[in-house]
Amino acid sequence: MRTFRPEKINKIIFKISGEVLAGGKGFGFDLQRLNEIADDIIRIKNLGYRIGIVIGGGNVFRGESTVGNKMNRVKADSVGMLATVQNAIILSEVIRERNYQTEVYSAVQMPKIAKFYTPSRAITSLNEGKICFFCAGTGNPFFTTDTAAVLRAIEVKADVVFKGTKVDGIYSDDPAKNPNATFIKDVTFDEVLDKKLKVMDMTAFSLARDNNISIKIFNISKPGNLVDVVTKKDVGSFVN
Repeated sequence: MRTFRPEKINKIIFKISGEVLAGGKGFGFDLQRLNEIADDIIRIKNLGYRIGIVIGGGNVFRGESTVGNKMNRVKADSVGMLATVQNAIILSEVIRERNYQTEVYSAVQMPKIAKFYTPSRAITSLNEGKICFFCAGTGNPFFTTDTAAVLRAIEVKADVVFKGTKVDGIYSDDPAKNPNATFIKDVTFDEVLDKKLKVMDMTAFSLARDNNISIKIFNISKPGNLVDVVTKKDVGSFVN
């Protein structure tokens, strides 16, 4: 089993839930939280890392919401894709206001709003030092933004996917329900399957396993953790 080695990574993908942008409100946008995330991303950028970011859309629209439950699944997922575009553009602009270059790539063609995603375009932008946002999921319904994050990591040849969650990493059981759940620092893909540990949706997880993309799960709600998960071994849980 390998352990996480910060000195060995250069190109990274962050998977950030849309709810994070809402702060304590649970929906919409919290300007203070947006500024905090933007500042952390810039700190990571200034350390020399090439950064790609996939943001969910849960702060704008939830497929399991009352409205979502009354919609056709394909239409509901399409609305969710649009929510991720909105989130990407807003956080991108917050970073650009700090005089850092960004690029927003959409998996769905909308040329007046964002560039259409292709791996070669994204790789060029990352090599130019731009902070890249990958939105609209995979461009298809029935696939989560977790899957989109892993897929983009494979395509741009990233070293690791960092997935921000509400807990410190992977546990033997749900820590919110079981106070005796134990924290797991390092784990293999096979152990996750054998122990039925909840890391991300199985399509995303299988894609990562089959393509040897390491995953690090961390608590994004803790101040400074966005930087610490990249630079420190003891933050989050590492799956490889």
